[in-house]
Amino acid sequence: MRIPGPAGFSSTRFFSTLGRVRRAPLMALLLLTPFQAHADEVKVWATGAYSFSDELGGFRITGASGIGTKEDPFVISEELNSATPVTLTMRTTKPIQPFGPAGEFANGVMYMHLNVLNNSGQAWIEFQFELQEILNQPSVFGDGFSFDQRNKTPDNIRSSNFADFDREFEPYDRLLFRNGKVDPLKTASFEFLMTDYTPRWTFYLVQDPRIPTG
Repeated sequence: MRIPGPAGFSSTRFFSTLGRVRRAPLMALLLLTPFQAHADEVKVWATGAYSFSDELGGFRITGASGIGTKEDPFVISEELNSATPVTLTMRTTKPIQPFGPAGEFANGVMYMHLNVLNNSGQAWIEFQFELQEILNQPSVFGDGFSFDQRNKTPDNIRSSNFADFDREFEPYDRLLFRNGKVDPLKTASFEFLMTDYTPRWTFYLVQDPRIPTG
C-alpha cells in the first residue's frame, strides 16, 4: 500500500530570517504535526486475511476480529457520528486465492457481523449497505462482487433491529434493512455474506443510515 507523503515546499524564503538552529526543529514540527494527528485518528484493523480501515472518515472502528467463515465471521465494531453515508475500506493482507483456506488466503468469501453504534443524535429507521470495487463506483452485476447473489434464498442475512431486508444486484449491489429502528446511543447488529469470485486487493462497503424524512 502506498501512503502519499506531504508535498514539499522550500524553506529558503519563508525561514530566511531564522537561524539554522531554530529552523530545523520548527520545520520538523510543521511537517510532522498535522500528519501525526491524522494518523492518530485513523485506525487500520487487521484480522484473518484482510484489513479494515475508517480512513475515509465519518465514523470510527473500535474493534475487529474473526477470519470470515460462517463459524468465525469478521466481527467489526463501529461508531457512526452522523446520519450520512460512510465508507469502510477493506484490503487483502495475505495472498489472494479464490476459495482458499480462510485466514491463510484472501478467498473472496467473507461472512460479516457488524455492530454499529448510533452516535448521530437521530434515530435510524433503515440501514443500507452498498458494495464498491472502485471507490464511488457502484459494483455491477457482472463483476463477481455481491451480497451472495448466487443464493436466491439466503438464510444468513439478519439484523438485531430490523425485521426485513431487500437485496438489489443491478445496476448496483445493495442490501437494505428495513422495518425497524435504532435509537441514538443504541447499537444495532447486521449479518450478511459478501462474495467476490474475482477478488481484488482493495474494495469498499458503503454504510448509509436512514432517518425519517417527514
